[in-house]
Amino acid sequence: MSEQQVVSNPVKSILISQPSPTDQNSPYFRLAKKWNIKIDFRKFIQVEGVNLNEFRKQGLNPLDFTGIIFTSKVAVDHFFRLINEMRVEMPADTKFFCVSESTSKYLQIYIVIRKRKLFVGERRAIDLMPYLTKHKNEKFLFPCSNVHRKELPNKMVEKGMDLTEAVIYRTVNADLSDLKDIYYDMICFFSPSVIKSLYKNFPDFEQNKTRIAVFGPTTAKEARSHDLRVDVEAPKPNMPSMTAAIERYLRDIGQ
Repeated sequence: MSEQQVVSNPVKSILISQPSPTDQNSPYFRLAKKWNIKIDFRKFIQVEGVNLNEFRKQGLNPLDFTGIIFTSKVAVDHFFRLINEMRVEMPADTKFFCVSESTSKYLQIYIVIRKRKLFVGERRAIDLMPYLTKHKNEKFLFPCSNVHRKELPNKMVEKGMDLTEAVIYRTVNADLSDLKDIYYDMICFFSPSVIKSLYKNFPDFEQNKTRIAVFGPTTAKEARSHDLRVDVEAPKPNMPSMTAAIERYLRDIGQ
C-alpha cells in the first residue's frame, strides 16, 4: 500500500512510544477522552548512564570548560550525577546554554539559577546558535548520548568554536517482547532510534492497517527507510504537536 492510500477504519487504540505523562492535564489524556480512544504509553528505548570510570576514560574534566550545553533533562541529570561523584562543583561564572525553558527550569534541581549565567533557546538545539555565537570564545562542553543529532555540534565546529562532546549516557533498546501479540490502530514514534528499537525487537514487523505517526523529519525519514507508510506527520503548520496532528487525522478520516 502506498502512502497516498488512506486507511479509513476508525482509530480505537494508540501506542505512544514514550513514558506515560505525569501531568494529568496532558493533551494525550484529553485526546483519549474526547475521541473515546485507548491510549497506552511504552518506552521503546531506555537510558543508561555511563559510570565515572567510563567518563574519565574520555579524558575530560568538567572544570576545564566555561560553557555547558544542555539539550535535554536527561543530560542535566547525568551531568550533575557525574560531577557529584567526582566531588567537584562548577564555578559560579560557568555559562549554561539550555535548549528550552523547561530544561532551564529543570536546572533548579541542581543549582541556584538566578546566580548563574543562563541562556535559553526556543525549542530546537540549533536555536541556541545566536547565544553560542555571541559567546564564541568560551570552551564548550556538550554532554550527550552515544546517539544524538549532529546539527548543532557540526554548526559550532563550522564556526570555529571550541567544542567537546562528552558521552554521559547511552540510549539502548527496550525489551518489547510482551507486545508481540498486541495490535494497535496507531503507533507514534518520536525519534529514529525508537523505530530502530521496533525492528530490533520485531525484525518481521508488518504495518498492514496500523497507522504510523512520526514527529520530526529525521523520524519520518527513518520510517520510510523501512518502507513504512507514514499516515500522520508532525510538526506541521497549525499542528505543532503530535496530539494536534492526530486530531487532524481523526477529523480527516471522518471518525
